[in-house]
Amino acid sequence: MAPRRQPLGVWLDGQRIAELQAIRPWSLRCRYTDDALRRWPRNSPIISCSLPLQNNAQDASAFCKGLLPEGRQLAEMARLARVAANDVHALLDRFGRDVAGALTISAQEPNVRRESVVALSEDDLADEVAALTEQALGLHDDSELSIAGLQDKMLLVDLGNGQWGRPVHGRPSTHILKLDDRRRPGLIAAEAQCLALARSLDLTTVDATVCTIADLECLIVSRFDRRVDHDGTVHRVHQEDACQALGRDLDANRGRGKYESGGGPSLGEVAGLLERFARDIPYELARLLAVTTFNVVIGNADAHGKNLALLHPDAETVELAPLYDTVPTVLWPQLRTAGAMSINARWELDDITTEDLVDEAGRWSLEPGRARAVVDETLEQLRTAGGAGVIDSGSQLTEHVQRRIGEIAVR
Repeated sequence: MAPRRQPLGVWLDGQRIAELQAIRPWSLRCRYTDDALRRWPRNSPIISCSLPLQNNAQDASAFCKGLLPEGRQLAEMARLARVAANDVHALLDRFGRDVAGALTISAQEPNVRRESVVALSEDDLADEVAALTEQALGLHDDSELSIAGLQDKMLLVDLGNGQWGRPVHGRPSTHILKLDDRRRPGLIAAEAQCLALARSLDLTTVDATVCTIADLECLIVSRFDRRVDHDGTVHRVHQEDACQALGRDLDANRGRGKYESGGGPSLGEVAGLLERFARDIPYELARLLAVTTFNVVIGNADAHGKNLALLHPDAETVELAPLYDTVPTVLWPQLRTAGAMSINARWELDDITTEDLVDEAGRWSLEPGRARAVVDETLEQLRTAGGAGVIDSGSQLTEHVQRRIGEIAVR
């Protein structure tokens, strides 16, 4: 019989609120501490909507797996840790000090004094970026971090005055650097334009910059789950993606578990979480409808359960997180045109109309008149943003957006 593994502590704002026990290397159960049970009301979504505060242990496998990357990135992490790629417990023990959201996961009590930053010169940063195609997430022996996804990326700390640093021993990062897709050049530039559009509609707080480093096109985006004080102090902000919030396994259905068609989250299920845990339910549902309308217009068929998230502003409530990973996939013939989540039982984005968006929201608790007003207002804001030069007026994206606004409204 394999030896019993040491539980991993789950820390929030310096307090141990839960522990994770490995039933198997890939199967973890979460049990809240007595301190957490005394401090907050039962069924509060402190860690996750899928792990409400209860006395009994709960299956946390899907949530924990969702903190790790996928594909080659995961394999490289496992190689560095010298464990199997499905050993979620060991990987979080090694890399769980800085993950998405506000949690710190560690077998030992976190020592903030160990956290530090290695400042990167321009040449250093170029070397780090050039190595990303081989060195997943820019990991080093002193890295204790993880971020979900499949893309070649690394985590950075903004040191001010245009200088970047590499986080060490769990120091919270502030930005994510992504490489352009070698098979689909221009993808990150289109993502940056869509983020600019989303910012103009108040649908995101993410800043995006496209730059060239080591002769590679890169996108640097700010993390919406980090808050930086004027003195440079970085605070973690808790969040989780929709797959984690609903306890969905990414590996289900041959790795398609983040798509609704593969058993992943639907818009109705995300709306259900907001109806259960949001403080201002009508506002959050209206925001979800605006986000959905935005994704339809830009042609983002990759708005799956890992690319839609919930913020936890306090221990008892959630709200829709700012938009991120907004890619107009329909502009690349090789990529998806069918939505990652259905809208009024329709999948093809080019078939979606105003009526479909309103009818989809009608399945939630959003009043029809309010739903129609949200859709109309979002379309008008997108039309205005296009005319105001938020993105290049001659770009393929602008032409696509203006065409789709007309089609959606007319139909």
